[in-house]
Amino acid sequence: MSNTPTQQENYRVSAMAENLIGSEIIKLAGEIRELISKGEKIYNFTIGDFDPKIFPIPTTLKEEIIRAYQEDETNYPAADGMAELRKAVAKQIRDWQGLEYAENEILIAGGARPIIYAIYQAIVDPGEKVLFPVPSWNNNHYTHLSHGQQVFVETSAENNFMPTAGELKDLIGDASLLALCSPLNPTGTVFSKEQLDSICQLVIAENARRGADRKPLYVMYDQIYWTLTYGETVHYDPVSLYPELRPFTIFVDGISKSMAATGVRVGWAFGPRKVIDKMKSILGHVGAWSPKAEQIASARFIQNDDAVKHFLSQFKGELEERLRGFYNGIQTLKQEGFAVDAIAPMAAIYLTVQFDLNGKKTSSGELLDSTEKVTGYLLSEAKLAVVPFYAFGAAKTSNWYRLSVGTASVGDVHQSIESLRAALKKLS
Repeated sequence: MSNTPTQQENYRVSAMAENLIGSEIIKLAGEIRELISKGEKIYNFTIGDFDPKIFPIPTTLKEEIIRAYQEDETNYPAADGMAELRKAVAKQIRDWQGLEYAENEILIAGGARPIIYAIYQAIVDPGEKVLFPVPSWNNNHYTHLSHGQQVFVETSAENNFMPTAGELKDLIGDASLLALCSPLNPTGTVFSKEQLDSICQLVIAENARRGADRKPLYVMYDQIYWTLTYGETVHYDPVSLYPELRPFTIFVDGISKSMAATGVRVGWAFGPRKVIDKMKSILGHVGAWSPKAEQIASARFIQNDDAVKHFLSQFKGELEERLRGFYNGIQTLKQEGFAVDAIAPMAAIYLTVQFDLNGKKTSSGELLDSTEKVTGYLLSEAKLAVVPFYAFGAAKTSNWYRLSVGTASVGDVHQSIESLRAALKKLS
C-alpha cells in the first residue's frame, strides 16, 4: 500500500537539508510574479542579474561561443578547467592586478557559486567557525552546507557596510575562514585601502600566533565585481597589500558580472596550490564544470584586451548612468523631506538605499511597524521591488535595501522615482 503525500512529508531527511532555510529573495520574487500576473507594472530591481535585452554579453564573446560549438567542443572539459583559459586568466591577473599566479594555482568552474562552495568544503570542518560581515551574500547558507558555525558581524552605514578590524578582532581567534567580498553584494560599496590594510594586519598577526602546528585562518576574497568601479573608486585586495597573505587567500572571480554573462557560467578561483587542488577534487566529484565551449570562447575573448576594455568602458558607463540616476533621485526625495537616503555609487550593479518609514501610516490607516510591512508597501503602492538587507543576514530591524540596476532601463529610473514619490506622499 502506497503512502499518502502527507505521510511522505513527515519522512526524515538529513539535518542539514531539514534546517536549510530558503531564500528571502525567492520569496519576494513570488510576490512580484503574482502582481505581474495580475497585469500590474512593477519596477523589479531585486535580482543581481542582467536583462540581456538591455545588457547583452559582448558580441565577440557570443560569436566565440557559437564558433566553439560549431567546432564540436562539447565533451568533458579538464577537471580544473581548460588549459588555454587558465593561461588567459593568469595573464589577466598579472596584467590587471599585478599578481603572479601559475596555471596550476587557478581553478575554473561553472560560475562563482561552485567555487565558493568548494572553498568552504576544502577549508571548514564541521563545527568550525566562519566569520563574515552582514549584510553579505549567502555566507550563512554556505556555512550551513559545510556544517560550520556561523559568526555574523553586523556592519554599519557609517563604514559603508564594510567590516572593520575593530569589529573582527575579538571574533577572529578561533575562526577557520574569514569570508570577505569587495565590491560587496548587496551594497555596491568597497573596502578603502585603510580598512582592508587593518584587516590584513589582523589576519597576519593571528596566523603568526597560531604557528605552523595549527590550521591557519584562511581568507576568501570574493572580487567578482571588481572591474565594475565608478568615479575615483579603487579596488584593493589582500595579496597586493601584503604578499605574505598569499598562502592563506583564495580569490573568487569570473566573467559573470564583468561581462553581463551570468548564464554563461564561467568562474574561477586562484590561490595556494594545495587548497586549489583540494577544491578541484571536490568539484570533480560534484561535476560543477563550466561548459567546455564557453571556456574556450572565454579564453579567446579575454586575451583580446582591446575588445574587453572597449566593452567594459561602454558597459560601466551605462550602469553608472542608472546608479547615479537612482542616487540623485533618492537625494532629491530626501531634500523634499521624505525619510529616504542612499549611499553614493561606488561599484558593482547595486545601490544601497534607506527607507526609514517605520511608524508611518498608510492612507488606509495601516501602521508600517516592521521592515516586512515597509517592503510590502513599496511593492504594492510604489510598485517598487527592492530587497531588504535582512535577506542578506542583517537584523530584521534594518531599514536599508539593495536596489539592482541590471534589469533597469534608463526610462525606469525616472518613472520609478516618480512612482515612489507618489507613494511616499500618501504616508502620514
